Amino acid sequence: MEAMATEAQANAPRRERGGRAQRQKERSGGPAAVHRPYIMRNIPTYDILSEENLVRIEQTADRILSEIGIQFRDDPAALAHWKRAGAKLDGELVRFEPGMLQEILKTAPAQFTQHARNPANNVVVGGKSVVFAPSYGCPFVMDLDKGRRYGTIEDFRNFVKLAQSSPWMHHSGGTICEPVDVPVNKRHLDMVYSHIRYSDRGFMGSVTAESRAEDSIEMCRILFGAGFVEENCVILGNVNVNSPLVWDATMTTALRAYARANQAAVVVPFILGGAMVTTAGAIAQAHAETMAGCALAQLERPGAPVVYGNFLSSMSLRSGSPTFGTPEPAIGSMVVGQLARRLNLPLRCSGNFTTSKLPDAHAMNESTMSMLAAIHCGANFVLHSAGFLDGLLSMSYEKFMLDADFCGALHSYLDGVKIDDNELALDAFREVGPGSHFFGCGHTMANYETAFWDSALADNEPYEKWEAAGSHDAAYRANLLWKKKLAEYEAPALDEGVDEALKDFIARRKASMEDAWY
Repeated sequence: MEAMATEAQANAPRRERGGRAQRQKERSGGPAAVHRPYIMRNIPTYDILSEENLVRIEQTADRILSEIGIQFRDDPAALAHWKRAGAKLDGELVRFEPGMLQEILKTAPAQFTQHARNPANNVVVGGKSVVFAPSYGCPFVMDLDKGRRYGTIEDFRNFVKLAQSSPWMHHSGGTICEPVDVPVNKRHLDMVYSHIRYSDRGFMGSVTAESRAEDSIEMCRILFGAGFVEENCVILGNVNVNSPLVWDATMTTALRAYARANQAAVVVPFILGGAMVTTAGAIAQAHAETMAGCALAQLERPGAPVVYGNFLSSMSLRSGSPTFGTPEPAIGSMVVGQLARRLNLPLRCSGNFTTSKLPDAHAMNESTMSMLAAIHCGANFVLHSAGFLDGLLSMSYEKFMLDADFCGALHSYLDGVKIDDNELALDAFREVGPGSHFFGCGHTMANYETAFWDSALADNEPYEKWEAAGSHDAAYRANLLWKKKLAEYEAPALDEGVDEALKDFIARRKASMEDAWY
């Protein structure tokens, strides 16, 4: 049998055996996303705090939890969970003995797989994996042609298609933009359907009400089968703490809905440095809030997947406006990564953050600082990887393409430096010898197509050639590229029976309620 296989391989057409054609195919775009559904980190994390200082932050978080406590508003079921677990309740204020939450969190998995409808696009969340997902939650969209405007369901679908088309995105994301042309109480149905219909990657569901979280999960049961969903993670829900030190029922009931169904809650405090406390204090506060949310998921269903999330940001002390991509939150993310690893939980942290109003140098300067912090702190799930502009108020078509291109560079960056006989290239040195060049040698010809990342947006031509072509900047090129990607987009196949069942569910749910616009 082995001999027959070898003979068949020898007689196979060259394009079926890999080689140059296969390298070109993988390098060109689309298929790379299938072959590489997420990144496996080959560089170490950057740990900046000593054991002594990490312990001090953890002890401060424990003192916040035990001496001050956290409010759990309007969710009697959450309070009942805490009472049974041994916490001290004073109305809606809950206090926790030091070490209590850490003990509860021992049932949470260190990593888990989120299954996509195309199994080739399953992602691992945790360990050394890194998953890039688009930005999330913007009410506005913008592009160079139409400027800034409210997002629509058409915009939402467009961004799902752009994420699906990018070889550098691994995930379809969640509320990529708010489709304000759809009623508030019904738009979650259209958003989840858009992720399912126009992408075959993992996605996020609604968290703005318990019923909307349950609708999102029910649509997954239609897509994957109820039994599969019971045993596997297929959807994420991004829940936010009402910082400081408040969990409200909107978020806790959604969090518990995901946990109850064995789906993953991404637990994220929103910390505004300067408006609250110093960086170290904000980290301790966020650590306390995040542990409480992740632990509540474990009380709802031990073993349910959770992600330790963090959203450190800052504010301008001159204007009072939030700022993003600044150095203090970036370096703070390094500490957050260390704390998450000490709890043995997957991490969501940072992203391509900026307050710039245009896809310009300001935007990419702040985004690079923030995104590199996510890379070096050890983030496993990087929400806001593409499109973030205007302080998270606007989703930009051009910024999406620029960010996705940067994510491509980060694939190579996270690969590190490979050491083997081919990479060390001793044969190339023998062939070329001193004083010559490597352009035409055998090693170069065999490796040049895959050895280095190649930007889809950078202009590396000589100045004169760039000037003769119109002197266009990166935002202009990004504008052309997103239009080209949408024109070429083809939706992945979806079973007709599943599609009809989803549409029927959506129609019945919409018919069951009056439109609500706030």
